[in-house]
Amino acid sequence: MKIEDFFNQNPVFRTEDVDAFLSQNGTATPARRNPLLAYHRKQGRIVNIKRGVYAAVGYDSSPESVQVDPYLLAGKLTADSVLAYHTALESHGKNYSIFNTFYYLSKLNHPTFSFQGCVYHCIKFPLQLQRTGHETFGIESIERFGIDIHVTGLERTLVDVLDRPDISGSWEEIWRSLETVEFFDIEKVIDYTLLLDNSTTAAKVGLFLDQHRDTLLIEDHHLQRLYALRPKQPCYLERSKRQPGTLVPVWNIVVPETILNQTWSQVL
Repeated sequence: MKIEDFFNQNPVFRTEDVDAFLSQNGTATPARRNPLLAYHRKQGRIVNIKRGVYAAVGYDSSPESVQVDPYLLAGKLTADSVLAYHTALESHGKNYSIFNTFYYLSKLNHPTFSFQGCVYHCIKFPLQLQRTGHETFGIESIERFGIDIHVTGLERTLVDVLDRPDISGSWEEIWRSLETVEFFDIEKVIDYTLLLDNSTTAAKVGLFLDQHRDTLLIEDHHLQRLYALRPKQPCYLERSKRQPGTLVPVWNIVVPETILNQTWSQVL
């Protein structure tokens, strides 16, 4: 395969991808790779988005007009990039609204940056998952423009957006997005919740599943494992905001009326 074929098949790629291609055709070394990329960049065949990340320019386009798919770019920003939180909902087509901020997971911190009107924000894998070696739990591969990228599955995403509502949108956005999902593997949802080992998150997941017993076919035995992890003392849905609401005793969590009754008043 020629380098032109590689560009045609890889609209967004990393230097590691180029190295893998060169390895199939000889030896992959920076001394061989860097001049090759520099040449094609000068020819207007590729653009350098950020260090180590490139986009191919189609023959009917130019470096100035090429439009890069933001989901594919987010999935290629780091070698271990995983689309997550609201971006995962969008990737699965289960979002209520569209955001122009794209969230991805990585083991290391990476600076937030903007490209073509979109903001790309890195979130480190939860520390509890790193401690126990479960960073990859519930992660799937999806194909986008012929490229495989990683994204959190719907079960993990359900828990993640409830765990981090600060980066997942309003409660209306979270609830309405999750309600578009017809089926969850409930045992997998609970397994992941327990891996996070966070009592407030367990209460939020329990609350959501309780509210959707009929549509998600939730039974008592599904929730029994979450009960032991629920908070020992009453806590707020969002500790930082401490919004007034009603205490739901079974989960020991104070929930705003808009969520209990789903009377959405917040403007998105």
